[in-house]
Amino acid sequence: MLNVNEYFNGAVKSISFTSGTSPASVGVITLGEYNFATASAETMHIISGSAEVKLANTGAWIGFNAGDHFKVAANSSFLIRVKGDTAYLCEYC
Repeated sequence: MLNVNEYFNGAVKSISFTSGTSPASVGVITLGEYNFATASAETMHIISGSAEVKLANTGAWIGFNAGDHFKVAANSSFLIRVKGDTAYLCEYC
């Protein structure tokens, strides 16, 4: 079953689904900076566009482009900022 999720007053939208046996979501983030919290570990793949990310355990922004990915630890948060519409795939571990 597909579920549509909306965050930050509609600035981020995603569709959640099951990929094999693991939950996943695919979505789009619009221009801005956002703070996401996650209970599960996840791998975030940038599909289109680009993003800068600051993970909870780092003090620096790291750039990611289409084709790149980053990992987020369980029970943590991360900041993400995009300069234009950016598509992503998030795989939950």
